[in-house]
Amino acid sequence: MNTYNLSLKKRNLLIFIFIIFSVSLSAQEALKSIEEEYYDFLALQGLTERPTLNYRTFSDSKWFVNEESSHPWQNQNLGTWRNLFGDFKMRIYGPELFMSGNTAAPYGQNDGVLWQGRGFNASLKAGVRFEGYGIELTLLPHFAFSQNAEFEIMPSAYESEYGYFWGYGNNAGADSPQRFGNEPFFDWDFGDSEIRYSWRTLTVGFGTQAIWLGPSYLNSILHSNNAPAYPKFDIGLRRQEIIIPWLNWYIGDFEARLWVGRLSESDYFDSDPDNNHTMIHGLAFAYSPSFLPGLTLFANRICLVPWDWENLKYIFPSKENTIEDQKASFGFSWIFPQIGFEVYGELGVDDYTMWSLDQILPRWATLLRNTYHTMVFTLGTKKTLLISEKNNLFCQLIFEWSHMEMSQTFQFQWPYSFYFHHQINHGYTNKGQWLGNGFIPGGNAQYFEFKLFYPKGTSSFYIHRYNPDNNYIYQFAIWGTQDPDDYDGSKYIMGMKANLIIGISTYYKLTDNLDIGSTFVYNLIINPIYFHDRISPYSNDVLYNNYHFSFTIKCIF
Repeated sequence: MNTYNLSLKKRNLLIFIFIIFSVSLSAQEALKSIEEEYYDFLALQGLTERPTLNYRTFSDSKWFVNEESSHPWQNQNLGTWRNLFGDFKMRIYGPELFMSGNTAAPYGQNDGVLWQGRGFNASLKAGVRFEGYGIELTLLPHFAFSQNAEFEIMPSAYESEYGYFWGYGNNAGADSPQRFGNEPFFDWDFGDSEIRYSWRTLTVGFGTQAIWLGPSYLNSILHSNNAPAYPKFDIGLRRQEIIIPWLNWYIGDFEARLWVGRLSESDYFDSDPDNNHTMIHGLAFAYSPSFLPGLTLFANRICLVPWDWENLKYIFPSKENTIEDQKASFGFSWIFPQIGFEVYGELGVDDYTMWSLDQILPRWATLLRNTYHTMVFTLGTKKTLLISEKNNLFCQLIFEWSHMEMSQTFQFQWPYSFYFHHQINHGYTNKGQWLGNGFIPGGNAQYFEFKLFYPKGTSSFYIHRYNPDNNYIYQFAIWGTQDPDDYDGSKYIMGMKANLIIGISTYYKLTDNLDIGSTFVYNLIINPIYFHDRISPYSNDVLYNNYHFSFTIKCIF
């Protein structure tokens, strides 16, 4: 064979291999992953732009960073897109193995299908994503194991002995088991899998990817990745520039999404097969005005109805209040990249109705009179600082305050919780876990984190104080729920439950293709079963010392 022809064939083969494995400048990251939080850290410095304004999923979290930008992980492998043919490309995710242990009680949040009970827990994620010609196909299932060791629980308020410890009349409550049975168990779901078609910013998809609504760092009010995945159909506009035709005026960015999904009951709620599923409708809107750079305003609406195809009519807000549970949230985030600072806030309201024109004035009077009746909120800030330019060392300070407690005006009505509703007896849950705030469905929390970013990874120190469900205590002091002859307020106020979390975590890029991470948490639990084990109202608090350990190993291709 001619030597020249042989060399030409080798050169063409090398060119083909290079094309197949060429690296894209874009990054696609899972919700709350180390990588997504890193790109968000870059956004606070103006080195990249957030791909979403309010509605986030795995598919929507697509980041672009200038290859010439200087940042701590500039020379690290953050994942590689590989060209297949034409415009079609793929990326491999994982495998990623997470293992944790709790010595005294369950601890864990925003972990999807995994329930981190007492004892050993583990999850495994691995998959692949294909993109091209407007088609997006993601196959990324999640597998989980929980040792589910025994710990002390409170008396159940439901049919299952493991059910949540309170609810109130007319079936108002929630499918949120304190413990998922009395044996170790495996579980799985399709995780971040979906199929999608996008044309420019118009997108439509079907799958099970988790949704994160709003700007919160830890405790989202309406939707997070705390619960297992559920099947859903969605359609909408991704982040889109708005330009007035003919005048060619850019007035800002807009984002909108509508979705319908099916929620499921856990095995530890009731034995009625007719109420095993709930239909969820969602609407999400956001606007970032051009005349106020860095500001984003958003509004979200969620509606839960019994599972029936006829109830698709509730996909848009309704003034009817017979079978549905409607919730909404409004808020903002404002980034100042010049100083690496962000402030954000979100207000949630429950059980509202959309009124006809002849009802607006009397309804507005009620709104003005009882503004805070069903209101909950989250407020937070982030601040990025350069510690050492020479060592490429940065830090980020994060603070978040969340409040999910019932208002004082409910003292004249009935027991209440934002995630409960008498018309939807499963409450705001899927397969036994909260769809929104996973730590405090009816309490309050304060969270502070000091996070370091350096060329080979990130490390954090954080403090988290929270009351899980103060609403459980407040119910005993309202609407005559207690016999006056049997009421002793000190019994309840001294028996409130609280958690103090002190944690450290490290995530280190061991090699180009292997990341490892570890976490250690000290969890002080005060009155783990509220007042139920108190000898007298003034007896000493019951204290549990829970220790949480975790280890992560992740392959990067």
